[in-house]
Amino acid sequence: MIINIFIYGAVFFLSYSWLIGNIEHLLGADQPGASFWIEALHVVLIILTFLIVLFICYLLFTVFGSIITAPFNEEISQRVEEIVTNTKQNELGFWQDAKASIFGEIQKITFYLVILFILFLFNFVPVIGNVFSTVLGLIFSFYYNALDFLDYPLTRKLATFRLKLKVTQSGGMISYGFGCMAFLMMFLPVINVFMKPILVVAGTSLYYEKINPVRSEGSYR
Repeated sequence: MIINIFIYGAVFFLSYSWLIGNIEHLLGADQPGASFWIEALHVVLIILTFLIVLFICYLLFTVFGSIITAPFNEEISQRVEEIVTNTKQNELGFWQDAKASIFGEIQKITFYLVILFILFLFNFVPVIGNVFSTVLGLIFSFYYNALDFLDYPLTRKLATFRLKLKVTQSGGMISYGFGCMAFLMMFLPVINVFMKPILVVAGTSLYYEKINPVRSEGSYR
């Protein structure tokens, strides 16, 4: 949580300060004697900037926060797995676990950015492009957030990325429902820095209690 607070706080402060500073300079709102309309426009832009920064922080926190905190989230997930399954897991050591979990995060983030780029291209389609992009983007966000937190036990089993996608999809509405709540919790400022470790616990528990039993048998490789 301390690491999450540092990452999110730094991203939010730097992004917001930079944008607000440029807006004030562009409008001249930081100059004495600014007109009422300039001040009113300044207030509106501050509100819009705050919303934009929230989205920027969500993206950057998802990307950089996931990589940096991956080894620690892996440790949390492993402890949860031991409790849920009542078995002792073989510990590879912090750095070996860190290597596997960071590689898994890089795979997910690459997948995330590629899909976001494809969805962005829909905006160039006249009339219905924006609607499709928004709706599909929201559905994908639910799916990705489910994948993000179901990934930890699968990474320990050396599952391929394709199998991770398949397992997440096999959960059906359970996966999308969990992903929806995870998306909302990760989007909300302040709350998200405390919720991420809890979502790691929830995702690992969900995998073993609900999704893993319905997964078709087969090699993780």
